[in-house]
Amino acid sequence: MQEQADSSFAESALAERLRREREERGWSLADLASRAGVSRAMISRIERAEASPTAVLLARLAAAFGLSLSALLARVEADSQGPQRVRRRAEQPLWRDPQTGYIRRAVSPEGTPELTHVELPPGARVAYPAAACLDVRGQCLWVLAGRLDFSEGEQMYRLDSGDCIALGHPADRVYANASEQVSCHYLLAVVRA
Repeated sequence: MQEQADSSFAESALAERLRREREERGWSLADLASRAGVSRAMISRIERAEASPTAVLLARLAAAFGLSLSALLARVEADSQGPQRVRRRAEQPLWRDPQTGYIRRAVSPEGTPELTHVELPPGARVAYPAAACLDVRGQCLWVLAGRLDFSEGEQMYRLDSGDCIALGHPADRVYANASEQVSCHYLLAVVRA
């Protein structure tokens, strides 16, 4: 179920949104670099669409803005599509992490609880800091296929197809697919504060 994930999330749209988030706060590149723990040069390359950020790097930038990764990407989606009641599969924005091949599909229309389908390739591991979900009131993760090793803080969970977990308070989180052959697919439901 591997898909190409480059049409909906043009690098230029993501770059423009990051630049706007920074400028709306009156921050310089150095200010954002300091807050996110990312080099000024890398942020500059991303804002010029010369580099594609990894999921981890994008989560750090989002956290510096006080947003979750989902909220930041939802803003990019809204910039390009505007409000809608029905989001057809062909219109669901995709984003691929260039480092792990992780694919994120925004399923739900904007303004509703967020539903995000994630495909985590074999052997992939993605870690997010607690700050990446500070604007979240509640989250639920449902494994659709494969097996997910999920950790939240010090607690580790092995989730099989059909298993569902309510995520707790903001904590460092790791999503890992230990399989060497099978992708893990899961749905993440998010309600914003």
